[in-house]
Amino acid sequence: MLMGTLVGRLGQVQLAPGEQASALAAEETREVTTPALRGRLLAADGTPLATNAPSTVVTVEPEVLLESADGGRGLVEKVARGLGLSGEQLWGRTLVCGGPEAPPVPLCFSGSPYEPVPLAYGVDPERALALLERPEELPGIGVGTVPVRDYPAPDGVVAAHVLGYLGAPTQEEVDGSEGLVTAQTRVGRAGLEEVYDEVLRGSPGRRVVNVDPRGVVTGQVSQADPVPGADVRTHLDVQVQAAAEKAVAGAVQDARRRGSPARSAAAVVLRPDSGAVVAAASWPTFDPAMWTSGISQEEYAALLDPEGGRPLVDRVVAQTFPPASTYKVVSLPAAVQTGVDPGGRYACPASVSIGGQTFRNYESQAHGLLTLPEIVEVSCDTSFYRWAYDQWRSLGGLAQESDAGDRFVAVARGFGLGRATGVDLPGEAPGRVPSREWKRDYWEATREESCRRAEDGYPEVKDREHREFLEQLARESCEDGWQWRPGDAVNASIGQGDVAVTPLQLAVVYAAVAQDGRLWQPHVAADVQDRDGALLERVEPVPLGRVSIAPEVLDVLREGLEGVNVRGTAASAFRGWPHTVYPLAGKTGSAEVLGQDATSWYASYGPADHPEYVVVVMVEEGGLGGDTAAPAARDIWEVLRARS
Repeated sequence: MLMGTLVGRLGQVQLAPGEQASALAAEETREVTTPALRGRLLAADGTPLATNAPSTVVTVEPEVLLESADGGRGLVEKVARGLGLSGEQLWGRTLVCGGPEAPPVPLCFSGSPYEPVPLAYGVDPERALALLERPEELPGIGVGTVPVRDYPAPDGVVAAHVLGYLGAPTQEEVDGSEGLVTAQTRVGRAGLEEVYDEVLRGSPGRRVVNVDPRGVVTGQVSQADPVPGADVRTHLDVQVQAAAEKAVAGAVQDARRRGSPARSAAAVVLRPDSGAVVAAASWPTFDPAMWTSGISQEEYAALLDPEGGRPLVDRVVAQTFPPASTYKVVSLPAAVQTGVDPGGRYACPASVSIGGQTFRNYESQAHGLLTLPEIVEVSCDTSFYRWAYDQWRSLGGLAQESDAGDRFVAVARGFGLGRATGVDLPGEAPGRVPSREWKRDYWEATREESCRRAEDGYPEVKDREHREFLEQLARESCEDGWQWRPGDAVNASIGQGDVAVTPLQLAVVYAAVAQDGRLWQPHVAADVQDRDGALLERVEPVPLGRVSIAPEVLDVLREGLEGVNVRGTAASAFRGWPHTVYPLAGKTGSAEVLGQDATSWYASYGPADHPEYVVVVMVEEGGLGGDTAAPAARDIWEVLRARS
């Protein structure tokens, strides 16, 4: 008996730990990450513009799916019926993204296999909790809350293009993040969400768990809590932003009532003394909340559809347009640098003949001899044509191949045109300052296509006049399209031809005029704060230098811009405005493109005697600047004046 007891105990000591060790050896550890609470985007006064809100989520434990004979398909179908949702869509949520039967992102599963699989977000809490009352029928089903992006829309403000939206990360972003981005993390995909993504995202939490050979979690080894992201406070003024969004939408409606297509619109409000962006509105817009629970492929395609206006495109920074006569604040200082007398009087005929072509004023109206402020006031094109042509000839005409000495090109570049402003918004277009060197580069890049078109024509263009114009242009471009002709120079002087700017770039130009030539980099963010409002980092204004313009030229320019609203091309839009109490300086523009309605512009700053704001409005194919853009800008100025 004693010997038997000893042998039994020896077997217990030797064999039982071996079995336990074998079980332990079969287990492995895995790291599970938890995304941090994302920081908020705030208006200048701290009002939340993008924050977080709890959303009810229904989940299923992965081991239940693994242990089900049908992979859990029947269970998911029952859950779908209980929630009143599509069973096919909920089943897709359980399939790993990239798998053979998985639906496209974001309708598939991209999370960790060691934690509950989310089946549905944003569901009715009552219907979700009712599922928990049927544990025998619905094993492994859980209900919880997760934070999702919420947009309070104070005063109806959308600011979708400025704020941006969140999306799932790419595999490259996950692999290159050193663990800071996981498949569950949502990263900024546009606007401030993209630019300040690292600040807003915070640091994920980490939990190390034991898993068995099936991948089922059997225990927890360690845990580190996530660190919330910081808040970004902007310079956006809620009331002014609301006014800008309402103004551009109203301008589009008014233009369409008058028969213009009005395909898109934009408005921007800057502080000229710092470059702070007080408001930025782009139309058409979209609801950023549509990204919260996952957007379908059909919805995403609609946001990019040209027929629907491509709502995702930010017209403030990402698309360029010819600025038309608003560009004359650039060309007038350039003309003075070529020898034009700031105190002289110059002819404003109805038309001028240059290089065998006739160039006309708007409506072929003649104004006689005018001072420079009066030329700005009535927006006399023919004066600018003559000045630009004189400069072209003095530099050697067609024989000159370099941009050296061309004051019209130099001053435009001095204002920062032709390159991105550096604003803290993604996707900024650089714009274009056409010149001899630019045209040669463009010709070399497009010559093959031009020659093909010169031979084949444009059979797809139905309008005969438009087709013949394009064919003639193709023939000229094929043969000697590199030449900087008189027509190129004179068209550029009034912001037509190949000149292209964004509304934000034009606002920076007018801010420089208002601030004695000083240039500031525009910026939306003001500072970074913690959740309690304590300052973590300030976004300091960035000076970009100074435009070389003589003080007497600035005085002439400002006098003309003030006259535009009182007696000039914007007088009708500003009839009844208190000019003596709150004087404004502005300029209209109507950019003409063959076969299209004019793109409507109005650029301004005020009060003229001590500028506090710059306001620019653009309506693509919206008609004349004084009819469409200027009245919309006045609506914004009404709000700004009331706040002074």
